[in-house]
Amino acid sequence: MKNILIIEDVEDNRELLKQFFEGEFSVFEAEDGRRGLEMAGQVRPDLILMDLSLPEIDGWHAAAALKADKHLRHIPIIAITAHAMIGDEQKALQAGCDAYITKPIDFVELEKVIDRFLERE
Repeated sequence: MKNILIIEDVEDNRELLKQFFEGEFSVFEAEDGRRGLEMAGQVRPDLILMDLSLPEIDGWHAAAALKADKHLRHIPIIAITAHAMIGDEQKALQAGCDAYITKPIDFVELEKVIDRFLERE
């Protein structure tokens, strides 16, 4: 079973994502950017779903740190964010995110994006 790391500070959002993936992936959670970086190093997930507005270390800096780490840079990062202004997607991609989805989450779109990065078992 593949591992997904959800880095999201809002507990309800983490729970919603966790329920969505239940039974299909092993899900790990972090409530802030600093813990997310720690968990990524420990778990070595197959995919990361990351909010951009995070406490401790925001998602832009966390994505950049992950892509700077030779052991973690291969992990796809999907930004899931309420930042939906012109230029926000480009900023997220420049920081190191591999894809960008706005909130509220369109789960059909999320499935398609995940399928681009992961082969499902």
